Amino acid sequence: MDKLKRWVRHGMVKERARILVVGGGYVGMYTALRLQRKLKQELKRGEVEITVVTPDPYMTYQPFLPEAAAGSISPRHVVVPLRRVLDRCHVVIGEAEMIDHAKRTAAVTTLATDEEGAGPERLEYDELVLAPGSISRTLPIPGLAEHGIGFKTVEEAIGLRNHVIEQMDIASSTRDPAVRDAALTFVFVGGGYAGVEALGELEDMARYAARYYHNVEPDDMKWILVEASDRILPEVGEEMGRYTVTELRRRNIDVRLHTRLESCVDRVAVLDDGARFPTRTVVWTAGVKPHPLLAGTDLPRNEHGRLKCTPQLTIEGTTHAWAAGDAAAVPDVTAEKPGTETAPNAQHAVRQAKVIGDNIAHTLRGEDLETYAHKYVGSVASLGLHKGVAQVYGRKLKGYPAWFMHRVYHLSRVPTFNRKARVLAEWTLSGLFKREIVSLGSLEHPRAEFELAAGGKPPTDPKGSS
Repeated sequence: MDKLKRWVRHGMVKERARILVVGGGYVGMYTALRLQRKLKQELKRGEVEITVVTPDPYMTYQPFLPEAAAGSISPRHVVVPLRRVLDRCHVVIGEAEMIDHAKRTAAVTTLATDEEGAGPERLEYDELVLAPGSISRTLPIPGLAEHGIGFKTVEEAIGLRNHVIEQMDIASSTRDPAVRDAALTFVFVGGGYAGVEALGELEDMARYAARYYHNVEPDDMKWILVEASDRILPEVGEEMGRYTVTELRRRNIDVRLHTRLESCVDRVAVLDDGARFPTRTVVWTAGVKPHPLLAGTDLPRNEHGRLKCTPQLTIEGTTHAWAAGDAAAVPDVTAEKPGTETAPNAQHAVRQAKVIGDNIAHTLRGEDLETYAHKYVGSVASLGLHKGVAQVYGRKLKGYPAWFMHRVYHLSRVPTFNRKARVLAEWTLSGLFKREIVSLGSLEHPRAEFELAAGGKPPTDPKGSS
């Protein structure tokens, strides 16, 4: 007899239901948060336990990464501590390496696994929420692994900020024109949200910082955006995408459409149009792909490697398994064209997490499931301080109004009142005082000074982020 049938009696959970949430991003955190609220009484009675397995003890609000890189927001306020908001869940900092849903088990490695020497821990569960998210999609481009910089985590965002300011320091101090030119050349690959917003915010920050260098002018810097398709920011529509290209080029940013990066060996970015740029900065934001964990499961996936889901957010062909977000292919029931899937973005992920939480509660109580249906309302993007583009409910905005809407929207969406208040305070203070332009690249090698003092061999770049 199915365990869940024994759990349901008069609409109440009668035996302990073990819920495993894999992933601590948008879907993972919001699903666990929803389950805490929907199953509050069951948790108090010990009839339900929720375990969240995540590699980081925090959820990153990724739309704020460009502003964190530009110094408008403290990196601590871009993340949400999971143990604080998920106080009724068991948070395990680790990685799920394999999931055998037929046996309802997951193999998990934690920070203590190597020292223990006993191998991965096996967690048993009754309900599975699989939301590991995505990783950067890279290509076998020569030199990319050695010199490329990602922009998906808060650590990468702050590292990139330190790196850009460090390059300005190098350019200011060198007497070699070739070194100076390479230091002041910044190549961004990918014309989606991450690439365009990161480029816009960092160019704006570097332009401001140049006023404090006696021999570096904004026009000395080369900013290059490389995009393989015929437009950038497809989410805001073709018209706003063209406006964005015009706005970036007006700021002397070299936008190259229908162009690919062929190599960045020896710190030289070679494009397929024949252009060559000696550079110390290649930022890769050319898309994402499903987390490799999905290949270590017995769950069905589509041709793109994402989990096949139903409109109720169950994984197709299985029971007691749920998925959403970047790792899931969810049918869009609001689309006119059959077979359309929801876009893998935060707008859908947060709403899908709510439906998963509700549907798991419905399942445990023997109730009917809800269908996920949300019509995409539009997108907003920042291009730097007081600059942006937006298309919301069919209305197109640009410049200051779009930038203001970008801030208002994301302030309303960032989790917890604590974070909202801190972000708002930082924005207010940044409007009253000057920007901070300090590079703290040594944070990436915190033991370098002590190792050198103790007689050890210093790293090749003990102070910087290169």
